[in-house]
Amino acid sequence: MAQVNPAGATPAADPNSIDPRVFPPSARRGSECRELQLGGARATELVEQYGSPLYVIDEAAARDRASEVRVALESEAERIGTSATVYYAGKAFLCVEVAQWMAEEGLAIDVASGGELAVALAAGVDPARIGFHGNNKSEREIARAVEAGVGTIIIDSEVETERIARAAAAADRRQRVRLRVNSGVHASTHDFLATSHEDQKFGQPLSEAPRLVEAILAHDSLEFVGLHCHIGSQIFATDGFRESARRLVGVYPELERIAGRPIPELNLGGGFGIAYTSAQAEQAPEVAAIARQLADIVAETCAEAGVSVPQLAFEPGRAVIGQAGVTLYTVGTTKPVLLAGSDAAADPADLGFAERLYVSVDGGMSDNARPALYGADYQVRIANRESDADPALVRVVGKHCESGDIVVQRDVIPGDVRAGDTLAVAVTGAYCWSLSSNYNYVPRPPVIAVSNGSSRVIVRGETEDELLAKSVIPAPVAPANAG
Repeated sequence: MAQVNPAGATPAADPNSIDPRVFPPSARRGSECRELQLGGARATELVEQYGSPLYVIDEAAARDRASEVRVALESEAERIGTSATVYYAGKAFLCVEVAQWMAEEGLAIDVASGGELAVALAAGVDPARIGFHGNNKSEREIARAVEAGVGTIIIDSEVETERIARAAAAADRRQRVRLRVNSGVHASTHDFLATSHEDQKFGQPLSEAPRLVEAILAHDSLEFVGLHCHIGSQIFATDGFRESARRLVGVYPELERIAGRPIPELNLGGGFGIAYTSAQAEQAPEVAAIARQLADIVAETCAEAGVSVPQLAFEPGRAVIGQAGVTLYTVGTTKPVLLAGSDAAADPADLGFAERLYVSVDGGMSDNARPALYGADYQVRIANRESDADPALVRVVGKHCESGDIVVQRDVIPGDVRAGDTLAVAVTGAYCWSLSSNYNYVPRPPVIAVSNGSSRVIVRGETEDELLAKSVIPAPVAPANAG
């Protein structure tokens, strides 16, 4: 199969290894057959019970990470003389049980649609601990949020000020609001993930903040509590946070003059990066380090601006749930392809291999759209066994009718991977189920939670019959009378 080019690079890691910086902490090779276990449950047994593809969420990993992130941000805020509210960004992955986990671990919930709000409310989350985002919230969604007692609604555009004020007045409530602004800081990330440069759909220019805050304060039914800014996603360096915080705090003295009082809150969003591969794990920052640096940034900028340190808010999503998720697939076909000119040195990313093995699985871009959307890469391992076969450079691809239907762009696994093997793709807890589709009429897989060797469904999968039931089938048309 795949041969190593003598002049090329040597594959880095053991192709059977389970990197604890990428897979959930509970992931390990069992003593029997050396197959992958997640939360104490064997991968093959999970596939036998629930089918494939299969989203697996390690409950303990999700809960522990949520608590770790919350404690780190809260304790660092306390160190600089303030407090912090940590919202779980539900858009990463939200279902009723996950919302309950987050609330039980002390996190508030951030939602971005009426549907996500419905999930949080169904989970019994205290409405006062829900933040409602969105660049195009409908009047019906706004009214529902106000009536439910949602703690904070984030104003994304000028027109929303009037909409929220009307809804709050009609409900005889004083609604807390934040104003989302663009700091002009473009985080070092994929263009589609950067959300704080001015030429994009979210928020208002920071220069407009004084005028817009004045408009908010003109409504008795609104309570302005602070600014919100989100500079992007999958951010590894804190430079962008530093500059964004400096710019936001810089306008607080003027906002305080307009309001005639201190502005109590500052929401710096989320976007903390995580490792998707072992190579990326070398650069991914620790949450404690991020929290410490963010706290120092806020304290310094507030001292420079001459304002008291506001209460802080953060909205991590991927950083909480990403590593807790693994997707299991079943291999269907494999196909070796000679790399261009058999010259592996032409692309160092191909690790010195002269051949790439295409491994087709029973899912793809319908259950993980991120590689197609963002060029995202993942790590894959054979889950049902270990092998001492020569390593192969593989590209894991899906079953959809698209050449861009790639699950794992490149990784190295044992070259005897074959039909029927179970593959595990790590770090699929965030933005995989959330972005899933029925492309090519492929049903969405179920989501299961594993814990202490047991498993249970937390989101039911779909069947072909359920997809067909959505189609309106017209009554048969009688043939025209030929006589």
